[in-house]
Amino acid sequence: MDSPEGATIRSEQKYRKFLKSLIRKQPRDLLLVIGTGVSAAVAPGIPALCSWRSCIEAVLGAAEQLEVLHPGDVAEFRKKVAKERDLLVVAHDLIRKMSPRTGDTKPNFFQDCLMEVFDNLEQHIQNPVVLQSILRLMERGTMVLTTNYDNLLEIFGQQQGKPMESLDLKDKDKVLQWARGHVKYGVLHIHGLYTDPCGMVLDPSGYKDVTQDPEVMEVLQNLYRTKSFLFLGCGETLRDQIFQALFLYTVKNKVDLEHYMLVLKENEDHFFKLQADMLLHGIKVVSYGDCFQQFPEYVQDLTAQICKQRSPDADRVDSTTLLGTSCVDCAKRKLGESGTDSPKRIKQSD
Repeated sequence: MDSPEGATIRSEQKYRKFLKSLIRKQPRDLLLVIGTGVSAAVAPGIPALCSWRSCIEAVLGAAEQLEVLHPGDVAEFRKKVAKERDLLVVAHDLIRKMSPRTGDTKPNFFQDCLMEVFDNLEQHIQNPVVLQSILRLMERGTMVLTTNYDNLLEIFGQQQGKPMESLDLKDKDKVLQWARGHVKYGVLHIHGLYTDPCGMVLDPSGYKDVTQDPEVMEVLQNLYRTKSFLFLGCGETLRDQIFQALFLYTVKNKVDLEHYMLVLKENEDHFFKLQADMLLHGIKVVSYGDCFQQFPEYVQDLTAQICKQRSPDADRVDSTTLLGTSCVDCAKRKLGESGTDSPKRIKQSD
């Protein structure tokens, strides 16, 4: 049975409204961007998964234990973590410090520290609700990319018998296949994966081969133009230099786009300011609640709503009937979602 607190949260979730412009999307028209919030919900017992701050602190602790970073440097970075607002800058500095003096990012001790803090991930999956929802969407054609170093989704998916595949931006052929929808259960790690030192890069300079490759950049940017990105557990993603280089600052006419971000509403003034700011990037900010415990159930309910939508193929069958209202709705959606009618699409969704 649910605890009284859990029952209250569930009751609040039950009556929460969802944006119709989001729940009427077909799963194959969505691309999920997974951040640390997802990992924190799934494996709360690993502090390093909870946030960038927790991850950096855990890496510093591992570096201290493994003796791969001078004690003075450890102390200095701990001060930065406590004071610095932009933790991604701290992370960039840390990986440089743990890399060769030549400026190359490999070999480095950063990966060894990550392997230490992410040891035995599969044993720490406590609440797989969000992962179950993500897999349900993937089954219906939703694509997934992540800024996380962990592979919790792939581990859980394999446990469910899914042919999961971890990808990184260093493998051009695989990235092109994934971006064209040919790797159904592929998860693109834009920072790489902690188990693969060859594909793990934090500094944007490490992706020059990608950002200077017109074919790769075109296919990735086309996803941002044609898919609706749904950000899950992404507190720092839009400040992530790699994400910015791949999508945010390289795609024009962002107001014509329609992406979504689920966030925690701790402060109303901050929340509504964020809403207004993100609309400039074509991103609709949506609150999943005022406490993090509501996040998994919200994602579960949202997924259920999206998966209720009938596919266009089913609507074509109904078009032979006299009462085929669903095909009319489908036609409206298609008209609204076409690239030549983007302003109308946004107007309708509002």
